Order: sequence, then structure tokens, then C-alpha cells
Amino acid sequence: MSFAEFLHQVGGMGRFQIIHTMLLTIPIVLMASHNLLQNFTAAIPGHHCQVHIDANNTRYPNATLRLDSQDLLRVAIPMDRNRQPEKCRRFVTAQWQLLDPNVTEPNGTQLDTEPCTEGWTYDRSMFTSTIITEWDLVCNLRKFRQMAQSIYMAGVLLGALVLGGLSDRFGRKAMLIWSFLQLAVMGTCTAFSPSYISYCIFRFLGGMALSGFGLSIACLIVEWIPTEFRTITIAITGFVYTLGQILLAGLAYGIPDWRWLQLTVSLPFFFFLIYSWWFAESARWLVLAGKADRAVKVLQRVARVNGKREEGEKITTEILKSKMQKELSTEVLLPISDLVRTPAIRRIFCCLSIVWFSTSFSYYGLAMDLQNFGVSIYLIQLIFGAVDFPAKVVVTISMSYIGRRVTLSAFLLLALQIVRTSMAVIGKGCLSAAFNCVFLFTTELYPTPIRQTGLGFGSTMARVGGIVAPLAKMLDEYFSFLPPVVYGAAPIISGIVATFLPETLNQPLPDTVEEVESRLV
Repeated sequence: MSFAEFLHQVGGMGRFQIIHTMLLTIPIVLMASHNLLQNFTAAIPGHHCQVHIDANNTRYPNATLRLDSQDLLRVAIPMDRNRQPEKCRRFVTAQWQLLDPNVTEPNGTQLDTEPCTEGWTYDRSMFTSTIITEWDLVCNLRKFRQMAQSIYMAGVLLGALVLGGLSDRFGRKAMLIWSFLQLAVMGTCTAFSPSYISYCIFRFLGGMALSGFGLSIACLIVEWIPTEFRTITIAITGFVYTLGQILLAGLAYGIPDWRWLQLTVSLPFFFFLIYSWWFAESARWLVLAGKADRAVKVLQRVARVNGKREEGEKITTEILKSKMQKELSTEVLLPISDLVRTPAIRRIFCCLSIVWFSTSFSYYGLAMDLQNFGVSIYLIQLIFGAVDFPAKVVVTISMSYIGRRVTLSAFLLLALQIVRTSMAVIGKGCLSAAFNCVFLFTTELYPTPIRQTGLGFGSTMARVGGIVAPLAKMLDEYFSFLPPVVYGAAPIISGIVATFLPETLNQPLPDTVEEVESRLV
């Protein structure tokens, strides 16, 4: 008897599984809010140097009393090439002659200008406050905006490595509870950050926690759901994440102050923390961790909730250990070096590493650059979220009938179309679909002994892509065309690389490295 048969004995997909999955899925709604939050909390409003005019140093004393705001800007701020007020420089002295209609306005570079030594004036019609206006992260400090997002993604990466390992040691439930607490506290602290440095520290720690609870939720869902229901359950969690992207657009529109928005998406985790004590630890993990007695109690509890009390009472520690001997004997994890030891596995490892990195790199490069599309940032966030629904439906159907390799390669190549708004929507949907595909593809390509290791390394490469993506945006300081070219080239390369992976449609999961090697001979 395998563990799947024990699940069937205590009710299969019963009342417990439905309630358990529902409660685990609710926090996923706010995962998107934290991952994409900086689109709004670090939005860059229109700005220019604070106007400084000394009326006593002109031929027009008290002229400022008779000027409207546009005239004040005209005499104090030079115009850029697009005939808009320059954002980072101002005239050293007011150019009153520019108010004379008979005077042709000279090029701003022909007059003495200086940096914004007295700060900036911001357009607060859309965002009353962001970290940009809070700490003046514009002009020569604008790179710190992208740096903050990369620091957050570095926290997500570290969380996957540290909390993921601790989950295997101390249990999924324990790490989930800790992650909820850490994210609730760090998210709240972020909202009250007194400085940019403290903001980055709290965001980093919050990113760690988000990664930790994401991994724990995935394990608890999968390990309590019967095999035949796993595909639809994972699909539902993917749709819930998409719903979170749409919710973020509404929250950001209704809460234009970054501190209140940060607080709004963080406080619910205190509520999640309270009800997380009801969750059941993974019985499978308990058995593998040598805690069979606790595993029996958990299984019996599940049986009671599912109305299978008598069936649950039949399960004892001795039966559990004896019936799972075969499963326990196959749960031997090979060292990470086995990912590159044999030719076939090495090829799979290299190709998947490129695909994971490129998909995440382009996804976050596109999803974190909403202000450059020339339309309402709230509308584009809403559209970007909504497009994931049909994309994920199409990719699920395509994977089931056409195959994983062709589907993955096709969606990555289609993601090239990320040039401007309409095409960017298609590109973002393709990248989201590619994420779904590569996750399933990875679990089917690696054999059982190194499946978890391979998936973990792929996830790590995705986090690295997420870290690098905001930094690549800084290339526009040298050549404005470079970021779109880089973001577009990455999925093309990975789409081509994906064609070198073997197809797994209708193939049984490989159990040994030798089985994978024989398939690629």
C-alpha cells in the first residue's frame, strides 16, 4: 500500500481536502500584491525642480505676484526636447525675457542651469505618496528604485534556499506559520520605514517570508491531494494568483498612499497566522521524518473530518510503517552533482536552467515596467492580470494534446511580442503560460531521486532572473533601446533551447537516472 492508498482510505478528495486547500489558497491572492507592489509604491510621478525665483534680482520686482504657475515654470525651468519641463535641472536665475511673446525661446542648454539643489515638486494628482516622493529617488538617484526591487527578489531567492531546506527539516506547517508571522511583521514594518535603507531591509526579509510560505503552501496542497485531482488543484491556485494581480490594481487605485497600501496587503497575514494553526502537517513528511505516531493521528483526524472515522481507526503505526516500506526505500535523494554527472540529465539541467532564468527575467522585466506603456498604470495592471486567465487555459489544453516541449517553445517565442501595449499584453500572457508549462515539464523530466533538487535549482534560476530584471532596466541610461531588446531576446533564446528537451506527453514519470538516459539514446 502506498501513501496515495492511505489518502483514499481516509476519504480521498473529501471535506478536509476542500477546506484545507481553500484556506491554503486564500493567502496566494496577496502573493501577487507583494511581488508586484513596487509598481505602485515606487511609481514615479511627474516632477521638476522646486521653483526658485528672486524677484529682487530682476528688472521686474514683485513680478511673481502676477504670474500663474505655468509662467513661473517657464521662467525657472528649461524645456527638454519634448517641450516638457526638464526634470533634473533649473535655470540659475529666472529668465524673465521668456515671458515676452516677441522673444524666441532659446535652447535650454544655452542658458546657465543647475541641478535641483532644493528638491523637487511632484504631481500628486495620481499618487499622493510613493517611496520616490518620500526619499527623492529621481534623477541621479533613480537607480535606487530598481535596486529596491532587486533587493526584494534577492530575499525571495534566499527564502527559497533557507526556508525551503528548513521545511524539509522541521515540517511544512511549522515553516508556514513562521513565514506568515515574518511576512506580517516585516510588511507592517515596511509601511513604517523611516528611511530608504530600512525600507530595503524590511522588504528583503518580507521577500524571504513570501518565498517560504509559497513553498510550504505548495507542498501542503500537493501532499494532501490525491493524484487524480492534483492537476486541477494546481491550476486553481494559478488562477488565484492571477486574481491577486487584478485585485492589486483595485487596491492601488483606491489607496494612493504607499504606506497605507503596503499596510493593507500585509495586515491580512496576521489573520492567516491565526487560522494556520488548524492546518494539518503533511502525514507523508511525518512518516519520512520518523514521526509515524504523529502521522497516524493526523490521518485519523482527516478521516474524522471526511466522515471516515472507522476507516481511520484501522490505521496504526505498525501498518503505516510496514505498508510504506517500498516508498520509504525509494526516497533517497541523490547529491546535486548528479544533475550534471550523466549526459542526458546534464542536457536537461542546462536547458531548463536557461528556460527558468529567461522566463522569469522577461516576465518581471515586463510586469515591473508598467509606467512606460503610456496608458493608465491601473488599467494596464488590470489587463496584465486578466490576460493570464485565457493564457493559462490555452497552455493547459496545449500541454495535454500537443505536448510540453512544443507548447513551452511556442509560448516563449511568442513572448517576443512585448514591444508596446497591445503586444506587451500578449507577451506577458505568453510568459505567464510558459511559467505554468516549465513547472510541470521540470517535474516530468527529472527522475524521482533528483526531481526535488532539479525543481529547486530551476526555481533558484527563476529568482536570479527576477533579481537581474530590474537592474537591466538601468541600461536605458546609456541606450534607450537596450532594455526592450534584452527582454525580447531572452525568451527567443530560451524558446530555441527548449526544443532540445525531450517530450514527456503521455510518458510515465521516470524513477531512475538510467531510465532518463535510455530515453534519450
